[in-house]
Amino acid sequence: MMRVFVTGSADGLGRATAQTLLDNGHDVIVHARNTARLGAVNDLVDRGVAAVVGDLSDLEQTRGVAQKVNAIGPVDAVIHNAGVLHSRDIFQVNVAAPYLLTALINRPQRLVYLSSGMHRGGHADLSRLEGGTGKVTYSDSKLYLTALAAAVARLWPDVLSNAVDPGWVPTRMGGAGAPDDLRLGHLTQEWLATSDDPAALTSGGYWFHQHREKPHPAARDERLQNELLDRLADITGERLA
Repeated sequence: MMRVFVTGSADGLGRATAQTLLDNGHDVIVHARNTARLGAVNDLVDRGVAAVVGDLSDLEQTRGVAQKVNAIGPVDAVIHNAGVLHSRDIFQVNVAAPYLLTALINRPQRLVYLSSGMHRGGHADLSRLEGGTGKVTYSDSKLYLTALAAAVARLWPDVLSNAVDPGWVPTRMGGAGAPDDLRLGHLTQEWLATSDDPAALTSGGYWFHQHREKPHPAARDERLQNELLDRLADITGERLA
């Protein structure tokens, strides 16, 4: 049995991931943006799931989420599922929060970061961070997140760190007409977080439906990774140990 923390798990892929992990006998920690959204996971809490609350667009609340997770006890895996598509907080939620949680949560065995095929349309430099983060697009954020996952894999060889493209699936974010399979949309992150399959016990991958794919080349550019880590350290006040 693994203990897995899933961010953004009040609905969509995060909720489906948490429920499947629970059904498979794992110990799960769910996360909601605020107390009002906790009602969406009451059934999971009634089955023994732990829940933490915090708005990932706010650095101090994100710190609080990390503290609450650490107080529950060591986690074996973190699935960084939370994300926003249309928001002024795209960079904060999609990039800064996963980075800060990675820096502050007691180091797990496995880390899974939810990317997107749209990362291939992101800007392969960090110029959009100059003068604030308001110019960062969703595609930019997912490119940066994919680079973060690769950087963690390189810097922390004792941790399995991977990025996942869940596909365009019919969730609130994806829309009811999304063409991809919802089950396949959360299978890969569950597998990477818990499986003893030799393929799942690898690091530094970019995955789509349990198959490795090549990400945007910039995601594997160590200079970009290092510059991103420096920017994130300046923004959050925390450096990866």
